Amino acid sequence: MSATPTSFDDGRSGPATPAAGAPSALSRLLRRDLAGYPATGRRMAYLAIVVITTVVLYYMLYIQYAVATSIITHFGMTYRYFVWVSVIGNAVGAFASLAAGLADRWGRANMVVYGLLIASLLVFFGLPNAGSKTTYLVLFALVSFIEGVVLVATPALIRDFSPQLGRATAMGAWTMGPVVGSLVVTTVTSNTLDTASWQDELRYSAVAGFIVFVFALVGLRELSPALRDQIMVTLRDRALVEARAKGIDPAQARRGEWRQMLRLDVTGSALAISIYLLLYFAAVGNFVVFFATTYGYSEQRANAVANWYWAANAVALVAVGLLSDRIRVRKPFMIVGAVGSIVATAIFATRATHPATDYYTFAWLFVAIGVFSGVAYAPWMASFTETVEKHNPAATATGLAVWGWTIRAVVAVSAAFIPVLVTSVTPLVDHGAQVTAAQQQAAPALAIVGAHPQTFAELGKYPAGKVPPDVAARAVQEVGAADLATVQKAQPQLDVLKKYGTKVQKAAHDGPGQWRTWWWICVGGQVLFLPFVFLMTGRWSPKRAREDAELHQQAVDRELAALAEERA
Repeated sequence: MSATPTSFDDGRSGPATPAAGAPSALSRLLRRDLAGYPATGRRMAYLAIVVITTVVLYYMLYIQYAVATSIITHFGMTYRYFVWVSVIGNAVGAFASLAAGLADRWGRANMVVYGLLIASLLVFFGLPNAGSKTTYLVLFALVSFIEGVVLVATPALIRDFSPQLGRATAMGAWTMGPVVGSLVVTTVTSNTLDTASWQDELRYSAVAGFIVFVFALVGLRELSPALRDQIMVTLRDRALVEARAKGIDPAQARRGEWRQMLRLDVTGSALAISIYLLLYFAAVGNFVVFFATTYGYSEQRANAVANWYWAANAVALVAVGLLSDRIRVRKPFMIVGAVGSIVATAIFATRATHPATDYYTFAWLFVAIGVFSGVAYAPWMASFTETVEKHNPAATATGLAVWGWTIRAVVAVSAAFIPVLVTSVTPLVDHGAQVTAAQQQAAPALAIVGAHPQTFAELGKYPAGKVPPDVAARAVQEVGAADLATVQKAQPQLDVLKKYGTKVQKAAHDGPGQWRTWWWICVGGQVLFLPFVFLMTGRWSPKRAREDAELHQQAVDRELAALAEERA
């Protein structure tokens, strides 16, 4: 952790605003700057609003993946088209994240509040009523644009309202946004899909968005630029930060911000965490498809098994954040978490090809992966913001924009690559259900054809209605008129099996092995994360971290004493 002087709340309220300059109700909805650092209660309220906002926004974003097969069927999409909905959405979100770097100039809170409102409107009124798959794609891209903005603005607010000695806990809570959002998705769908349509599921998420929007509209504030453009190590630094803020020119502090963020410790770390999370991205976008096509799970059952991953991850994020802040180091947790998730993911990759692997085996593997991922990720988020602060605390949103762009770009590339590697998914999603239904409906006819293969091979040489009389007579004699009628009645289903049956059968055979390859790529991404830990700021030793904190406090005390002498 950095030991540069700057800090947050000591429990006192900030400077009072003169009554004569009291803002109107309308201006409070647009101008959200705080002149002083807020008291602990208000600070915690702001943090809670940001976290809950993040949860509900990711709920709205991820809900489409939980009902993917229903959406594909409704719009007559191919699986590849649905993948490109995700690819384009994430690409749009990536560039939205770069644009959100302007949050350092325009503020973060309004981006979060009104972004949430726009997303809720799109998900409630737009996506469920899309008239075509193209319209759905465009609307989802707009939702992804909002997500890309919020992906940068919300962790920037978390950073602003949390000193470094408390940052991992706060970032762990923020990281629960996408994780708990995923957990909400799988919990709601696994309990309601038997009575609700995919449109209903989207609207449920939007209603949650509208409710949280009201709280954010009224309650969310942010620090003024002069306050947030400083590093804060402990809550005891508040007086010094507020004193310094009176002499800071925010425009001067932000000069050269993009150049300062394009450093290996920032860009390399952003790329490292993005590839580390390849399994997480696959869990969000493809677990339902994987379990449906490989193990025959329903959407409800697939979402239920994913609950184990999200729940374990959510608990670990906060617990490890607290522990990291307590002993004041980040890097050891990142290493332990990464190694643990590598081992657990490798075991998952080996078990995912065995049809006999049962539900609870996957559940406990997901618990292990979720816990170790949380051990790595919460400290990483804290360390990343501290690494950005080391270069320029006034460029926090810019550094987070680099991370946001990188992570969304990796999501887009990985989403596009999966159908190329896992070629079995397309025929299984596009025609698997159709072939299964045809097999069930045509079972009597298939038995008859199987009993007389030569006869039906001969009949198959001729178009319908063009069978020579002698061939038809011989078929009646050998098969029987009733059985021939049964086969004739099932001809549409037999045509489906003839057209797609072989492809689907081959895909079902090849699918597990192809998925295993992708799971091993996810393991590789976790391995590549490890060396980048060494580039980030922060101590390895809790003892050295405590010494840094003591030296920092001494520096703060000296500066405050000097300010007191000047005023005297």
